[in-house]
Amino acid sequence: MLASLLQGIAICSATWFLWKYFRQVFVKSPLDNIPGPAAESFIYGNLRQLLDKNGWGFLQSLESYDGVVKLHGPLGHRMLFVFDPTAMHNIIVKDQYIYEEAAFFIKSNLLNFGPSLLGTLGEHHRKQRKLLNPVFSIAHMRRMIPIFNDVCLKLQKALESRIDENDMVEMDMLSWMGRTALELVGQAGLGYSFDPLVTDKPDEYASAIKLFQPMQAEVSLLRRLVPYVSDLGPPAFRRWLLDMFPHKGVQQLKSIVDVMHERSLEIFQLKKQALEQGDEAVAHQVGEGKDIMSILLKANVEASQEDKLPEEEILAQMSTFILAGMDTTSTALSITLTILSQHPEVQKKLRNEILEASKGEPLEYDALVSLPYLDAVCRETLRLYAPVAQVFRETREDVVMPLSHPIRGVDGKTIHEIFVPKDTVVAVGLLASNRNKAIWGEDAEEWKPERWLSPLPGSVTESKIPGIYSNLMTFLGGGRACIGFKFSQLEMKVVLCLLLSKFTFAQSDKKVNWVMSGVRFPTVGNSPKPSMPLKVGLYKGAVPA
Repeated sequence: MLASLLQGIAICSATWFLWKYFRQVFVKSPLDNIPGPAAESFIYGNLRQLLDKNGWGFLQSLESYDGVVKLHGPLGHRMLFVFDPTAMHNIIVKDQYIYEEAAFFIKSNLLNFGPSLLGTLGEHHRKQRKLLNPVFSIAHMRRMIPIFNDVCLKLQKALESRIDENDMVEMDMLSWMGRTALELVGQAGLGYSFDPLVTDKPDEYASAIKLFQPMQAEVSLLRRLVPYVSDLGPPAFRRWLLDMFPHKGVQQLKSIVDVMHERSLEIFQLKKQALEQGDEAVAHQVGEGKDIMSILLKANVEASQEDKLPEEEILAQMSTFILAGMDTTSTALSITLTILSQHPEVQKKLRNEILEASKGEPLEYDALVSLPYLDAVCRETLRLYAPVAQVFRETREDVVMPLSHPIRGVDGKTIHEIFVPKDTVVAVGLLASNRNKAIWGEDAEEWKPERWLSPLPGSVTESKIPGIYSNLMTFLGGGRACIGFKFSQLEMKVVLCLLLSKFTFAQSDKKVNWVMSGVRFPTVGNSPKPSMPLKVGLYKGAVPA
């Protein structure tokens, strides 16, 4: 009797497993009529191509389709790649709670950072944003300008001390941009100084963060297993499993996360202690209490009981702020300096605009945001070279996805909307949207800052792209839009103003490859280490320090 019972349980379990993970192999799906590339293999489908660190060619091939592409997921699952504006609006705005963040993304961020904005869903996520949104207001951003200028003046001195007066010197500008972005988010975001920008060796924390994306790229496929193992047993057991996992990339990523957590905990305890001691203690910290974390901690103390965040969640936000604030901004700045080195005439024109407004001195907020060519250069760089190429969503229930215009199905019939079954993975093509020729024109793949100096064409404004910034998907949109996008824009502009008023930039002779990861990053040759060499020289017309 017992043997029969166990046999029945085994058969039911096996049947459930096969149905849950392999039913798409045998059941026809409405997605089968959507055009798309053939699978690379049954095991991986197209997923390995989509996550390949050198997969820019495959990503670009998807842009030749008409806004929606059927991809093959692992083990016969169907996926969608979407950059149609109406479909994206439904995914990230109208039906955002049906198209939730993918389970692997939420679970891996919970493991890496704890319950931060990147690791929560639904009402939990909305509660966190409610408390955090005011912290990133324009009023608070204005107060950041003196901190930003002070840090960037230190960067000026650091670079100047390493440059020959009559010659250009090759420098790893990614390293310097990473250190600067960390110090900016450290002082303005956390009221903490990580790096005085004096020595040639970056802070251990800065080095750890800059290696986070390369390690994420190394374990990109393994991250898909996280939802299946992250709930196994108590935390101590999961940590033991992680310690025992025989994969170099996993172990390196674990060490990086440990360094980040320990430093965040140290900073949190200092901030909390100062807040408990009163305004005078807060005023003596870096940032004098005007930093984002001090404001957040104070707001949390004053919040109603239902709106308060537990300390665990405040701590989790810190690592998230630091990583997101440093990694994406340092990448965007490195890309911008690289593009300016390739277009010396644009570099000269931008420098002239900056010097005319600043006379070589730091600019205040209103003057900074009113420089049209600087704004155009930043927008065009963030359009064509968005640091994040795509994000993943999963449907929590069956849903109908409308399209901005009909597409032709595999069977030759016209499709006006797509029925998307529950549990479908949807990749939202941020970069594909930003350079969609149907929206931006035939020159969409060209870097042209001038396109922002006159009204955008009707094809852009009428498409109603749901991004939070400049008809672009770079900072996403909806309830999971980048909460710090104004902070990031301000950082970029301050750094560029103070660098271009003092230095000139030219291309290095070394070959640079851009690696596709959660956030893209540059490497030299076949080296896996992030690096962006540029030749840096003193601008002859610069005002002496």
